[in-house]
Amino acid sequence: MRIKRIEVWMTGALAAALVCGAAQAQKKPKDNLSGYDRSARATVVHPAIVYVTADDNAAHISEVLPGHEVVVIERNGAWVRVFANTDKPDQQDDRETPEFSADDTVTPASGWVRDKGLVTPATPNGDEILFGMGSYLEDEAAQPHPPKDAAEEAHLLYKRVADYYPNSPLAAEAAFRSADVRWQLDKVDISTLPSAKEQEAYLRPQLYEGDMQRVIKLYPNSKFAALAAYDMIDNKLCGDWQGLPKCPEMEAGLYENYANRYPDSPKAPEALYNATYREGVLVEMYLVQDEKKRSEQAAANAQGLAAELQKRYPESDYAARAASIAYRVQQQIPVYGNDRD
Repeated sequence: MRIKRIEVWMTGALAAALVCGAAQAQKKPKDNLSGYDRSARATVVHPAIVYVTADDNAAHISEVLPGHEVVVIERNGAWVRVFANTDKPDQQDDRETPEFSADDTVTPASGWVRDKGLVTPATPNGDEILFGMGSYLEDEAAQPHPPKDAAEEAHLLYKRVADYYPNSPLAAEAAFRSADVRWQLDKVDISTLPSAKEQEAYLRPQLYEGDMQRVIKLYPNSKFAALAAYDMIDNKLCGDWQGLPKCPEMEAGLYENYANRYPDSPKAPEALYNATYREGVLVEMYLVQDEKKRSEQAAANAQGLAAELQKRYPESDYAARAASIAYRVQQQIPVYGNDRD
């Protein structure tokens, strides 16, 4: 599954205007990477048909799906003339390329759409509108039989919130949600590959971290930066432990370090639980290798982490789950492998 991206190339009068303004390019905001007028950007919250002319009976050129962008060229009553290109695939290795780029290989679709459901950076409460639609589609994507492209559209709608309304109170959360939706989609993709079972993380394709790193950079010390950092742990985890202690040792350290670095993160309790579980796993793994002292140390670590979780996050379900791990370790019930006597 790959999320589609719209890439649009301005021509005609708009392109000429951009050339005239090239001398001032360095003074423009960073989000104006390809030189287009920011006010011309727009997205839709419903599928919009692009017509050849401003007429319901005219031929269809293409369809713009929720979250995808268009460039508004002119308005004529109930119609808006736009440049749109819905056929350009997402470039997996170049996520930084502006969607309105100067790539002369991109053929624009110039046509007319109905002036409804069109949200621009100047739309009143546009941030709430886009965020709400993104949240709706994200929820739909989680259903047993989700609508086609619901997750991809949610990803793009959240992205527009952060791009169009950088000062919105919803911007940080929207940026993270956009990054997280793409992260989870790519994670599912990679999990289907044979290399997903490799023990070493570097032997499988790495999840793209650019969007997550941008959240951390733009919103430091926020809970969304902490959530992004938690997601990125995925890139360091083993695919398959293969019954060896190397992986749970390393992963326990990753999760414990995360909980210590981001103690206020919503994911801190889960991180401590994951560390506790892995220490519990190591108890049995070390015994299999006749390393009794290391097994005893892992048992002590599991008990200590469970106690710390209970102390720091007593209301969390993960505190109770960690207590269950600690009890099993104390009772010499294997956490990993066969627990039958």
